[in-house]
Amino acid sequence: MTSYRRRTAPAAPRTLVPLTRLWILRMMVPLAGHRELVGARSFMDDALALALGLEEWIDPEDRDFDPAAVRTRLRELHRQAERAKGHGLPAILETNIARLAELVGLDAAERAILSFATMLHHEPALDRAADKLGRLSSVAVVDVLALLLGLPADRVRAALAGQGILARSGLLSVDHASTGTLTSKLDLLSKQFAESIVGSETDPITLLRDTVAPSAPARLTLDDFPHLGEALAILRPYLTQALAASREGVNIFVHGAPGTGKSELARALAAALGCELFEVASEDEDGDPVNGERRLRAYRAAQSFFDRRRALLLFDEVEDVFSDCASPLGGRGLAQRRKGWLNRALEQNRVPTLWLSNEIDGIDPAFMRRFDVLVEVPVPPRAQRERILQAACGDLVDGPTLARLAQAEALAPAVVDRAASVVRAIRGGFDAAGSARALEWLASRTLEAQGHPGLEAGAAVQLPSHYDPAILNADTDLAALAKGLAAGRSARLCLYGPPGTGKSAFGRWLAGHLGMPLLLKSASELMSKWVGDSEKAIAAAFRQAEREGALLMIDEVDSFLREREGARHSWEVTRVNEMLTRMERFGGVFIASTNLMDDIDPAALRRFDIKIRLDYLGAGQAALMLARQCAALGLDAPLPADLERVRRLERLTPGDFAALARRHRFASFADAARLVAALEQECALKGGKPASIGFLA
Repeated sequence: MTSYRRRTAPAAPRTLVPLTRLWILRMMVPLAGHRELVGARSFMDDALALALGLEEWIDPEDRDFDPAAVRTRLRELHRQAERAKGHGLPAILETNIARLAELVGLDAAERAILSFATMLHHEPALDRAADKLGRLSSVAVVDVLALLLGLPADRVRAALAGQGILARSGLLSVDHASTGTLTSKLDLLSKQFAESIVGSETDPITLLRDTVAPSAPARLTLDDFPHLGEALAILRPYLTQALAASREGVNIFVHGAPGTGKSELARALAAALGCELFEVASEDEDGDPVNGERRLRAYRAAQSFFDRRRALLLFDEVEDVFSDCASPLGGRGLAQRRKGWLNRALEQNRVPTLWLSNEIDGIDPAFMRRFDVLVEVPVPPRAQRERILQAACGDLVDGPTLARLAQAEALAPAVVDRAASVVRAIRGGFDAAGSARALEWLASRTLEAQGHPGLEAGAAVQLPSHYDPAILNADTDLAALAKGLAAGRSARLCLYGPPGTGKSAFGRWLAGHLGMPLLLKSASELMSKWVGDSEKAIAAAFRQAEREGALLMIDEVDSFLREREGARHSWEVTRVNEMLTRMERFGGVFIASTNLMDDIDPAALRRFDIKIRLDYLGAGQAALMLARQCAALGLDAPLPADLERVRRLERLTPGDFAALARRHRFASFADAARLVAALEQECALKGGKPASIGFLA
């Protein structure tokens, strides 16, 4: 007798239910899976052999391993299993499958296939047996299931079709892309689905818990979105009618920068409409991201599960679904591969869906035209930001701090919420002023990480308390201009002149004088290296100013309005055209400033109502500016000699005084004479004619 080294016996398996045992034996005998189980001298899978009751052939001590005898025994076990009674599902699974069948409308064949697939993913022995069938094509899967479940092949084929209820509900789909094991070919809704449906009797809705879940309660109301008044005037009654009439194909596309409140808008809408809101998850219970394919499966399931409920569906971060970009490896993107299906989904969905995205670029126009309403959610206007900030962090900051926070247009509500939650967690270690400083610091760091100026930068450009536009050396009566604008509140102004002559400062003063928020944009903020993006940024700036009723000021406008005759690229011309078009359509106050007036396109110059030159300070203006600056910095009044020296300076600007005021914070000036000496140095660097400086005692 041949001797073999004895192997460690596998652990005893859990008892198989009769139906699972029958399925395994059908795999082993009629489907010839025994070829991968029974080797020449031993089993290739001891655990599966033990589960089938073949333990007598696992390392027998009194005889050789006999493959023929083992196969005979398998055929005998198969005949016994076929003749046995009570081939039912586990009671809990049967109950849950019945509930699902009622919810989504499964017939007997679809129920049988879903039950089998669930046990296949739940029962290790069944999964191991299926592996013995090797890699299967989609056609082979149909034949295998027909034999295992005793169903006609054409009925199985219909149940697994893309338009079948199993696929449309997302409960079960077949991977048609390649061959694979039976388990991999039959893909359930989620990786937790089998465990949930076999483990305990449950409401079918809970089966979606790691793919679709009830949304968090609304923290805001629609009254908190006054800047979306026109959109909500259409959206709210439309959704009301759609829910009442069970209208199909209702889809709303909501887009805007991260943190602007898109999700909160959806929750507020659901609350106002008195309906449930369910969200398609972007990550599972383990915190792992859910890819676009599986999210679409979850969406399909939700459409089937909730179509009889008064509900809305929220699909956030839709870029991974609708983006038309190709994959990095050269394959087609999801939107390209599923274009037909996505188009049908947007035309036939029974649960109204809100699709949320951080951007609209890159989405195929064929998709966009299928949305009923497109809503852009911008950063709220300043007045609304103040209300939101008061609700989010009013207990942590004082009035001036709140005003500084509200002035930062890029500071989204979500950023403030997160910063406030951090400060509240540690507020015991701060006094009131410390809490405010901590919140400002946190918000500033986030703004900077997003590529925006911090709050400190905004504070640094505030006008000094002694600011007076009458000191500016302008060729226009600025006081009369401001009075006229207060009455008309519509104009296109071009401020030009050397750097530092007070163009931006006058824009800030004028906005305050008119009681309007200031929307200040620089060329670097609006220009992009990508073709078309600069035009979009220009358009967005004008739209934002219209929404907020703001005075729009664009600095270094010559970057956009250079003469088109000298353009070397077509996009340079389109950028000028976009700016000119937006200027003509804008009904508010628009200020453009430039240091390079000669570079501006003549057509652009004609579109300005008035061109105002701001020049270097005159002698009297320089002396008055010095006196006021000394008072503001706490220095003694300048002596006559100091005033005379500053009157003789050429190319002196208000910007020079502002720069030295900032220097005084960390390198203070002892008196007016030293301040004048520093002004002389500033002018000398610009090539101006300095007065003789002499020596200071």
